[in-house]
Amino acid sequence: MTMTSTDAATDGHEAVALLERSRSVVQPELRAAVESLPPAVRRVARYHFGWERADGSPVAGGAGKAIRPALVLAAAQALGGEPHRAVTAAVAVELAHNFTLLHDDVIDEDPTRRHRPTAWTVFGTTDAIIAGDALQALALRLLAEDRHPASSPAAVRLTDCVIELCAGQQTDCALERRGPNDVSLDECLTMAMAKTGALLGTSCALGALYADAGDEEVAALDAFGREAGLAFQLIDDLIGIWGDPDRTGKPAGADLVAHKKSLPVVAALVSGHPAAEELADLYLRPMDEAAVARAASAVERAGGRDWAQEQAADRMSRAVQQLSGAVPDLAAAGDLLALAEYVTRRTR
Repeated sequence: MTMTSTDAATDGHEAVALLERSRSVVQPELRAAVESLPPAVRRVARYHFGWERADGSPVAGGAGKAIRPALVLAAAQALGGEPHRAVTAAVAVELAHNFTLLHDDVIDEDPTRRHRPTAWTVFGTTDAIIAGDALQALALRLLAEDRHPASSPAAVRLTDCVIELCAGQQTDCALERRGPNDVSLDECLTMAMAKTGALLGTSCALGALYADAGDEEVAALDAFGREAGLAFQLIDDLIGIWGDPDRTGKPAGADLVAHKKSLPVVAALVSGHPAAEELADLYLRPMDEAAVARAASAVERAGGRDWAQEQAADRMSRAVQQLSGAVPDLAAAGDLLALAEYVTRRTR
């Protein structure tokens, strides 16, 4: 997985190819890990990853984009390591990520993911939560059993990351219970860094650890991933309002229907613009299709959409600055840059 020029960092086709190559390496190990689970739990996990239908019959494809494991491998390569030696860490990160997805779907009561019913709607809340717990434990077991010298510090980092993710999720839920005018933008940015930035940062840090990098390089890669992760969340929040349902697999304006205090929404609410009051009023009652359209318009008129796009670009700039501290010749980090650009330019 090598790129010869940082110009390729802006090439979405290159990033898609990187993701495909990463999946081809990670998928067999991921499937083997899931196969080690007890049958009842394994069935839910297979469905969640998109490998099987609810009746257990096989499905081609599935498992999502697998951006985080790709970041592990790309980070290892950027620091002169051998990506194939970091595959176990990449699988562990993907298992931890999917643990959060299973639980988030339950917490948010999301009916669909990746254009199909979520696991909890098919197997029930209890089985979905238990499957998520099992994936988290499996991730840590893989690192504990790995013979690479970096496996122990990697397990500690991933564990700390999961704790941070849980804190971020708890904060997110607490913010949802507060009124539309009782949430600050700083609170939301801190929460987003914990919920999204932390795992992308940990993915890059694990790649650095498996490349035998020093503490400063590991910290720089973690900071790179965190900043890119916040840019990722900003774009994800924009998609949650203006994404195409045919591409996202979710209804139009799904985040507005759920009254989510996403970053563009909160930026609009605190803007002082006249549309902020209209948006706050809409957030106090259930929204039909017409109300969702009005809310999206209010977010845009109050500057939430522009702010989020500008912030995403700024966070990516910060990410590149962090990366250059560990990899002065950014050509060596072309894969990382391509992946980071991809996740902040996507439309679904």
